[in-house]
Amino acid sequence: MTTLSQPLIVESSANGQIPPLENGDRLTRPEFERRYAAMPHVKKAELIEGVVYMPSPVSNDHAQPHFDLIAWLGFYRAATPGISGGDNGTLRLDLDNEPQPDAFLRILAEYGGQARVD
Repeated sequence: MTTLSQPLIVESSANGQIPPLENGDRLTRPEFERRYAAMPHVKKAELIEGVVYMPSPVSNDHAQPHFDLIAWLGFYRAATPGISGGDNGTLRLDLDNEPQPDAFLRILAEYGGQARVD
């Protein structure tokens, strides 16, 4: 099996337009963000280890446990000083990973957390 040391990037199409995101594309985070911004109709796309993932719309089989997870994390956040959370927010983990998790918690900076919001 061949592995790539650098993601493949097509900067623009022949007509100068930004190429669309496609499931399986290998991109850098800046190129992923550029293409994602050019596709406002796309509701969810993630970059995991330099590979684009575009999940299909969710069903009730996903929605109900998601709702329960949000409630559980909300109760935890309310009882735990120094944390914040979110739902479907984009997280920039490093240059090859930009997931959009169903939910997340982060430690606030004033409590020693290293995450920042931009």
